[in-house]
Amino acid sequence: MPVPEPLYPQIEPFLDHLRYEKRYSPHTLVSYRNDLEQFFAYLGSQFESPPVSKITAMFVRSWLAEMKEDEMSSKSINRKISSLKSFFKYEMKTGNLDQSPMVTVVAPKVSKRLPVFVEEKDMATLFAHVSFSDDWKGRTERLVLLLFYATGMRLSELIGLKESQLDPSNTQLKVLGKGNKERILPISADLMKEIRQYVSEKPVRSAEGATVFVNAKGGPLQPRMVYSFVKQYLTLVTTVQKKSPHILRHSFATHLMNNGADLNAVKELLGHSSLAATQVYTHNTIEKLKEVFNKAHPKA
Repeated sequence: MPVPEPLYPQIEPFLDHLRYEKRYSPHTLVSYRNDLEQFFAYLGSQFESPPVSKITAMFVRSWLAEMKEDEMSSKSINRKISSLKSFFKYEMKTGNLDQSPMVTVVAPKVSKRLPVFVEEKDMATLFAHVSFSDDWKGRTERLVLLLFYATGMRLSELIGLKESQLDPSNTQLKVLGKGNKERILPISADLMKEIRQYVSEKPVRSAEGATVFVNAKGGPLQPRMVYSFVKQYLTLVTTVQKKSPHILRHSFATHLMNNGADLNAVKELLGHSSLAATQVYTHNTIEKLKEVFNKAHPKA
């Protein structure tokens, strides 16, 4: 039997564009695919699958209203709106569409939550007083935690960090971030020495393009495993609800800001594409200033 043609063949070229030209991660591509397939499935069930050129803002708003009725969060709805905007923008760019139906679609407001972070004293306790096992597993876990906190790297960046990205002479690392954007991260001479020592003692001899961090069998670290031990160690020193690698990234940025770091510098270190994403950390700085004021000022 012949395979039926997909109702919306435009999805695949768009995803290829994101994959090969924008260099989006597999995880991001899955999100885009899910958003688009859900939207087009909705059009099929409610509006008999109109062609892309006939899709209007009314169809989009109808879909968004249904998701709101299902109590989907504003953050998730905004991500789906973003996926549709990118898709229709691509259709215009390739000449398949004259105008995007997203022009008059308004995204719901998202309440901004302050980034959760681990206190400086708690991070100090982790590295000064928590004991790590004296085997390859313990060494790996300690060094991963140190590097997360010292650089604010994302989980994917740390797991994918290659030996070739180490620059010992300048005590820095080259990191490949979102959209294949490269950035330089300075680290201390002591930490660089520890990383080089770790690499030289790997259980399996390094091949070309080898990752810095490996498990006891010489294989790459898996995200779930890293999540698990980060949570395990943070539980020993902090009561914050979320205990993930990303919390260490928040802690890195917040502690920099609390100690007077320049906002633009923090933006570059985190690999943010705009200052807006970094500005959330200034709120924590203001909270810190209020705390100091309340404790120190006689009229507070």
